[in-house]
Formats: sequence, structure tokens, C-alpha cells
Amino acid sequence: MLSNNIARKLKAFFCLNKIINLQYLLIMRANYIEFYFDCSSPWTYLAFAEIVSLSQRHELDIDWKPVLVGGVFNTVNQDVYEFRKKPNPLKLSYSNDDLHLWSKVRGISISFPEVFPVNSVKAMRGCLFANKENQLAEFADNVFQAYWSEGKDISQEDLLVDIAKNSNLDTEEFKKFIASQEAKDLLIKNTDELIERGGFGSPTFFYKEKMFFGNDRLHLLEEAISKNLI
Repeated sequence: MLSNNIARKLKAFFCLNKIINLQYLLIMRANYIEFYFDCSSPWTYLAFAEIVSLSQRHELDIDWKPVLVGGVFNTVNQDVYEFRKKPNPLKLSYSNDDLHLWSKVRGISISFPEVFPVNSVKAMRGCLFANKENQLAEFADNVFQAYWSEGKDISQEDLLVDIAKNSNLDTEEFKKFIASQEAKDLLIKNTDELIERGGFGSPTFFYKEKMFFGNDRLHLLEEAISKNLI
């Protein structure tokens, strides 16, 4: 006969195994996309302009995950800074042409603002607040448009408060939240979570734990969903 101690350990092991299997089944049946993003990226604006339509076509929810892409770069992708300091002229020219064409495909206007890169901390905390109020899509779209289409400085709180007002958010509660420790901690949590999951930039999105990076991977994601490849 097994000792009581061994029996308890075996019981605990089988319970843990059941939990792990259940978590795996829940992940594989997931009916949502996790979308990690920072409004300071033009490629993220392109992806944002399409992700809602894609989710609607496939009856998927979106779990919005605002992050600070600068925190990601500092930790796992400092090559970005080297490229900005000394860009390859051929790659830069191609990238700009690609961005221009993609903006036409997505039906949005993109031009590089004078303030670039921009401090997006308050803007992304604002996205967290908008998400709590179920208004993220509208608020984030307005932030993207203000920065990438109109060239406005989204690091400025007064501008963000105006955007919040135009997005049907309570401006006083908005100001309190973006200055709160809760907002700071949640933004750090999302950013660290993305790094821990293997992310290295924005936009990054997950479907059933499969990671996709970049605007142009939306088509690959949709093909994978349509053909049940994941």
C-alpha cells in the first residue's frame, strides 16, 4: 500500500495535471485576439485600422493590451535605436514607400510628425482608462489620428483630455486615472507581459498563444483562422 504522504502527492500531481490540461483546452478554444500596442508606432496604426474589422469577420473579441514600446525596446530590442541613429538608406526608402502604400490600403492618412519619437506614457495610460470604460477603440483611434494624421504632440495632457472628451469619456476621471499608481502599474504589467511572451515591438498580437508581429501579419493571422491552422 502507498503511504499517506505518497498518496497525497500523487493526488496533488493529478489535480495539477488536470488544471494544466484544462488551461490548455481553454487556450485552444479561445475566441479572442490579444492585441498589444503603442500609439507611437505608425505600423501599429495600420494594424489597428484593420484589427476590428478582422475580429468582426471571424466573430472574435479583442483583448486590448496597451504597452510602452520604448520599454520593450530598452529590454529586448535596442537595435531599433541603432537603426534610427544610422539608418540604411535603401531600407529606409523602401520602408517609407511601404508605409505610404499600406496607408492607402487601410484608408488612413499617415505622415511623420515633427515630434518623433514621442513620449506616449500618458496616451497609453489614457488607453487603459478608455478600455475600462469600454471606449478604447474610439479613444485609441482618435489618438492615432491626432498623432499620425494631424501631427499633434500626444505627450501633451491638454490634448489627451480633449481627445478623451471627444471620445465620450469623463475628463476629470480621465485625468485622475492617468496620474494614478494603478495606471502606472498596469502599463508596466502589460509591457513586461509582452516581453515575457517573446514580444519585441508593436503591434504584437496573439491568437491561441500563437504570436504575430507587425501590420503585414494580419493577413497571415486571418488565413490561419480561416483554414483552422492554429
